[in-house]
Amino acid sequence: MDKFFTVSFWSQFANGLSHWLIKDLPGILILIVLLIVMLRVSSGLISRLKSVLSKRMAHNGEEPDLEVEKRVNTLMGILRKTVSVIIWSIFIMIILKKINIDIAPILAGAGIIGLAVGFGAQELVRDLITGFFILLEDQIRTGDVAVINGTSGTVEKLELRTITLRDASGVVHVFQNGKINTVSNMTKDWSAILFNIGVAYKENISQVMQLMQEVGDGMFAEEEYKVKMLDSIEVSGLNSFDDSALVIRGRIRTKPGQQWGIGREYRKRLKETFDVHNIEIPFPHQTIYWGEEIQPLKLSIEGEEKKII
Repeated sequence: MDKFFTVSFWSQFANGLSHWLIKDLPGILILIVLLIVMLRVSSGLISRLKSVLSKRMAHNGEEPDLEVEKRVNTLMGILRKTVSVIIWSIFIMIILKKINIDIAPILAGAGIIGLAVGFGAQELVRDLITGFFILLEDQIRTGDVAVINGTSGTVEKLELRTITLRDASGVVHVFQNGKINTVSNMTKDWSAILFNIGVAYKENISQVMQLMQEVGDGMFAEEEYKVKMLDSIEVSGLNSFDDSALVIRGRIRTKPGQQWGIGREYRKRLKETFDVHNIEIPFPHQTIYWGEEIQPLKLSIEGEEKKII
């Protein structure tokens, strides 16, 4: 401890500090400035690339503009993070070299540690490989509405290791890519809403189908809904005989993500049309059996009064 109070120690310390300030500090400051510039330049280039890709892909006629935007956002997000990690890694290695820390043993040690971790990180590797193929095959994109392992929601983040999904209640679900068994994309390329309309057995099926078609044609003729629909309703016909109803099936194809709003408006208009034409939408009926020893209730009508016998 006595050496800290000697003139020679503080003289050497001052000489070393001044030498470091003159020789090394400017280089470190320049590196920090270069880091900031590189991060900003890379961000600007990626944004420019995103704009160019969006314009080119939006006019190729193969995908809707919304689908192109979701696909480009997903790819550019992955590219932005990858470039950022590379720049930061190079910066850290140069800084270590600048302060006279030999990075060769660090790199060698990192390689050995990486090899050891690799044997125990098989799940991580599986997640990364699966995530790569999800992106490569364009199975799902940021902004899509999807069902992943039975959970439905909007894809908020799509990364190499995980997929983040937010459901209608606002709950966030995070799935490891390697543990995803099923993916159902409800908003890729185009969507559709399926209708199973039940009417009473006494109704004229041809009339009901005609009314369903007229309601769909009316919506498709309006500009507000035409921009969201790909075509008018497709009425398939009588689909099944249920216990208390005849079920007629129809379908409307829409642009991605528009099927729910279109479906709600169509059902509203169809109910109003059925009311105008006195088309009955039945509900389940139930018969009560009182048993053999108890006489069932009998009703008789006398004038305007109803009596129970």
